[in-house]
Amino acid sequence: MPKIRRFNPSQILALSFLGAICLGTLLLMLPWSTQEGRISFIDALFTSTSAVCVTGLIVKDTPTFFSPWGQAIIMLLFQMGGLGIMTFSTLILLVSGRKISITDRLIIQEGFHYGFLRDWRSLIKKIFLFTFFIELGAGLILFLRWRVDFPWPKALFISLFHAISAFCNAGFSLFSQSLLNYRHDVVINLTMMATIVLGGLGFLVLQEGFYFFGCKLKRTTYRLSLHTRLVLTMTSLLILLPALVLLGVEWSHSLAGYNFSEKLLASFFQVITARTAGFNTLDLTSLSYGSVFLLIALMFTGASPGSTGGGVKTTTMGVVLAFLRSKLLAREEVLLYRRTIPSEVITRAFTLVTLAIFFISGAGFLLFLVQPHLSMDQALFEVFSAFGTVGLSLGGTASLNTGGKIIIIITMFVGRIGLLTLLYALSREKAFGKFTYVEESVMIG
Repeated sequence: MPKIRRFNPSQILALSFLGAICLGTLLLMLPWSTQEGRISFIDALFTSTSAVCVTGLIVKDTPTFFSPWGQAIIMLLFQMGGLGIMTFSTLILLVSGRKISITDRLIIQEGFHYGFLRDWRSLIKKIFLFTFFIELGAGLILFLRWRVDFPWPKALFISLFHAISAFCNAGFSLFSQSLLNYRHDVVINLTMMATIVLGGLGFLVLQEGFYFFGCKLKRTTYRLSLHTRLVLTMTSLLILLPALVLLGVEWSHSLAGYNFSEKLLASFFQVITARTAGFNTLDLTSLSYGSVFLLIALMFTGASPGSTGGGVKTTTMGVVLAFLRSKLLAREEVLLYRRTIPSEVITRAFTLVTLAIFFISGAGFLLFLVQPHLSMDQALFEVFSAFGTVGLSLGGTASLNTGGKIIIIITMFVGRIGLLTLLYALSREKAFGKFTYVEESVMIG
């Protein structure tokens, strides 16, 4: 009997996303999924990948090209992609009472990129509880607002669609201009911003926050983990500082026609959505090059580990910055909040950033070759948006040819499952042989 090769958790995680993408492609190609009754394979594949990888880049206008059934399929795909296909599968097994294997636990751990899971059964249940109540709350607020503009059945569907899209950081919208026409609406802006931020924090951070406030009510102490403190710090800095920079840069440029409250609202909304979600209340083509560069940096950073967003993650950039600070202060150890960061975590952070830069550079180079008509800023913005699973575009997505669509599809997939996960999935389990050579130094810098 030939030996059956068993897949490791990273491979199963990657294959689960591939399977969901293929299933979504077939469903979107059904006649009743589109208004015209047909869609090309590459466009269906692109849309399915964008939904499962919670990106939001579109080659077909979601509200006008797809039927309500097609829109519902897209909503289901980015709900599954945001929470993780294996998370859904595990919940089904838990509900059915079946035993969860050690491999299943490792796959869940792989999806969260966060050490080991002590109480993983409780975490899975809480993931769905957090998701249900946050999406329900956001959907209810949006429904009360959009009930004024639309009949209640349409308002209900639009509200649920945008609430799920915001929490999953998917960026899909049922308005052709995204939320541009609602840039002045405080209720919609604040609701969407809060939902996007909660979805981008990560479920483990949400769980610790729940414990923390629970202990506060009981007047007991609860110490947040280093991971949660770093996530909250980086998230706050990546909202406040870029928003003020964008406000100053675009004050008399793209924000010239806005009043003060609209300028403030648009600035904060755009930097929040640029890291993960992909909605917009600004015409991105009107932004200056400085603002475009700022959005690219935010898209590269992305959300936090264990969340519904992509990018290299906030904690990765936090560890890199902490390392640089330690070197400037001539310290051997990397310290954060009176804790020493392990060397393997630092190595992992720099490896991830380096791999991301190389991958994005390669994808950008190939996109330049197959799409020579795209400008430099359009092409780079497209690649960074796809890798960060953001979904913002400077207008380049609609003009992609088949080769360009394939490049963006691969970039979205890699950005969602993570470069390190993909590397583990493709690498051999064990190295053949062990070699040690004489050390020799080289000049650096």
